[in-house]
Amino acid sequence: MKLFKLALKRETAMPVFALMFASAVCFFLVTARVFWTGELHYAFLIWNLFLAWLPLVFALFAAENFRLKSGKSWQFLAAAGGWLLFFPNAPYIFTDVIHLNRGYLHHFWVDLVLILSCALTGLILGFISLFLMQTIVAKMAGRFASWLFIAGVAGLTGVGIFVGRFLRLNSWDVLLKPLALSRGLGHLAANPFAHFGSFALSGLFATFLFITYLMLYALTHLRPSPELAEI
Repeated sequence: MKLFKLALKRETAMPVFALMFASAVCFFLVTARVFWTGELHYAFLIWNLFLAWLPLVFALFAAENFRLKSGKSWQFLAAAGGWLLFFPNAPYIFTDVIHLNRGYLHHFWVDLVLILSCALTGLILGFISLFLMQTIVAKMAGRFASWLFIAGVAGLTGVGIFVGRFLRLNSWDVLLKPLALSRGLGHLAANPFAHFGSFALSGLFATFLFITYLMLYALTHLRPSPELAEI
């Protein structure tokens, strides 16, 4: 109940309702494909979309705890840590386009629209949570620091997406499989020149996230001219 109250506050109600609608449409499309083809191949998109909601949940709790206690509580630190841990799940769905090359080409355009619909929904979910966290950082350390924070999160997310797609580790494996995670990252760091493609991929994802967030941030700050504002 508290989560719904936080999500439906005046500042976040409209985007949350829009994302709930988009998620419901994605769920319907995935379900329709399952019944249409008799295959469960893309049912994983529902799970991935659920994971994409978690960063927003953590960000809402972090913002509320910051408002009440100015970030001086373990609840705020736990929520902020949970947000950072699960944030890569939001844009991760874009990597699911890899499944288009695995024997389902006769449904190519349907599956492409299905994946992109879920991916775009997940991306916007992540960006709303990122905006909430950026607002907190801006209040704590200033606007310039908040953009350094965005750049840092984009970089970490690029690494997180690589870990999820190619090392096949999940967010919760930071706690459940720390040795496997450290071995995988340590192997890359030990010989970076032999894994240039891995670092390049992480960097490309980071760049994509930063530029896309910057464009959407600028779009949300678009102001109509006085003549149009009167319409």
